[in-house]
Amino acid sequence: MNLPFFYTAPIPNGEYTTVLNEDNSKHIVQVLRMKDGEQFKLTDGKGNLYTAAISDAHKRHCSVRIINHEQKPAPTDKVCMAVSPVKNTGRFEWFLEKATEIGVSEIVPLICTRTEKQHFRHERMNGILISAMLQSQQTWLPVLQEAIKFEKYIAQINNEAANKYIAHCDEQEKISLREKLSQSSILDLTSSILLIGPEGDFTKEEITLALQNTFIPVTLGETRLRTETAALVAATLLCVH
Repeated sequence: MNLPFFYTAPIPNGEYTTVLNEDNSKHIVQVLRMKDGEQFKLTDGKGNLYTAAISDAHKRHCSVRIINHEQKPAPTDKVCMAVSPVKNTGRFEWFLEKATEIGVSEIVPLICTRTEKQHFRHERMNGILISAMLQSQQTWLPVLQEAIKFEKYIAQINNEAANKYIAHCDEQEKISLREKLSQSSILDLTSSILLIGPEGDFTKEEITLALQNTFIPVTLGETRLRTETAALVAATLLCVH
């Protein structure tokens, strides 16, 4: 039987006891009705996996002792999805959940000219990533950046060494992302950034700016996809190859 799995703040190296926050304490003691001596798993989302045992089952500040610690290696592939938030918040939350499950390492909410939903609730969205990480039994939490304007984002990553792609619907020459990845060696695929625009797509000016900064224009298939669907298809191709 799998042990219950919880997210915790970083535990200093060498510490063998810790006190859980009120939310975790309440869930462990009141909801799961766990008692002193019972065990569960903890992760800080930075690759640390702890096995802990309850030493004081207090519903507000449950004390535990660490009985095992493992440092899980970071994912080999670094996949960053820079995606415009969509008007329907639930659809974007769905993307965040699924992207975490398949192993995306970084998510950037990209504010484009045609982005309708420009208010981004970072704390709530990060909570969705944490839940998805725990549900999928992972120990590395994707980095969720603050929302950033398209032009500023392009400027700040201009000199980064990475495979850089932009998926758009404009009628111009593009290569299939699947085909592009099949042509690349394993070493070429270790770091990737892919841009997905809003429901109205990127503007011609945004596409031109990306191409001027060495982004490769790609297509995800013959059908026109919703923003969150396109983002998940692209993330799957980049993470599972």
